[in-house]
Amino acid sequence: MTKTHPALLPNGLSDLLPPEADLEAQAIHTLMHEFAIFGYQRVKPPLVEFEDSLLAPGPGQSLARDTFRLMDPVSQRMMGLRADTTAQIARIAASRLAAVKRPLRLSYAADVMRVNGGQLRPERQFCQVGCEMVGASTPRDDAEAALLALKALTAAGVQNLSIDLTVPTLIQHVFDLEKTPPDARATMLDLAGQRDRDALDAMKDKAAKTLAALAGCSGKADDALARLKALKLKAGAGDDVAALEKTYGLLKDGMAVYGLTGAQVTIDPLEQRGFEYQTGVSFTLFARGVRGELGRGGRYLLGENGAAENASGFTLYMDTVLRALPKASAPKTKIVAADADWKTISDLQAEGWIVTRG
Repeated sequence: MTKTHPALLPNGLSDLLPPEADLEAQAIHTLMHEFAIFGYQRVKPPLVEFEDSLLAPGPGQSLARDTFRLMDPVSQRMMGLRADTTAQIARIAASRLAAVKRPLRLSYAADVMRVNGGQLRPERQFCQVGCEMVGASTPRDDAEAALLALKALTAAGVQNLSIDLTVPTLIQHVFDLEKTPPDARATMLDLAGQRDRDALDAMKDKAAKTLAALAGCSGKADDALARLKALKLKAGAGDDVAALEKTYGLLKDGMAVYGLTGAQVTIDPLEQRGFEYQTGVSFTLFARGVRGELGRGGRYLLGENGAAENASGFTLYMDTVLRALPKASAPKTKIVAADADWKTISDLQAEGWIVTRG
């Protein structure tokens, strides 16, 4: 058998070396501090847990195909290696912290591992940092999640930020309003995902024409929202637009207060990729010139049936955040003699030097 070189790692895995490892640690510290001053308390779930709880309906179920599974030699039950931290936050909130007064604000920083990497994110192991508000019930709660994500990333040093707002339920509400048959929905969803306005407009169907109109409502938030409101959508679709308008207004107010007006806000009413379990206003975070999204967030349901709770939050992907951060400056370093006395070293360190014995 050919011996594997010790530096060779499986696809999608890598060593984080100096100075990037320190840069990531500093960024995580800053992000977690920003969450804490908004009242989010840190939790630390285990790396693995039983499969049936890790992959419960909601956030966990959507990542079932990306989850590594293994047999627990103690209990003889199947376990899963977490592919996303939100599912574990959902379990903690619904069990260990079920009696705690809502809204419950929790934050986390944890590595995740996935079976496959994606085209935009080939990494299979990366750190997730984020927070969740369990018991979120108002547009202000949704706006808090988006505002906090922008504020924390800015504090960490990310520049040229943009946030893209959407309401993933909007398309389904259009289908329900027009009583679109199930077989036609799949075709329209595919065309909507491609933003193919011409093909949608050519279909002799009210829902398809509405989706074609929605495709023309993407762009800078103020302009896009004006076009959305002009469509005068009814029932659940109209409620989605109203929630989007309210959340955006509150977000814009917060961005002005915290000096975040340099971040661009856009709206894409047809965006659904990555929002499989979201139930309300949601968002994706980007930085100009950086490959992949910095994070995702929004409103979702935590739990099942009568025990379900509304929650709102976001997850930041530290592999992408690292690419968006400015390069670390060289530290103030001084090399002293190998036999230098401790007093000399201590005095230099007190002056702010990193001291290394030669």
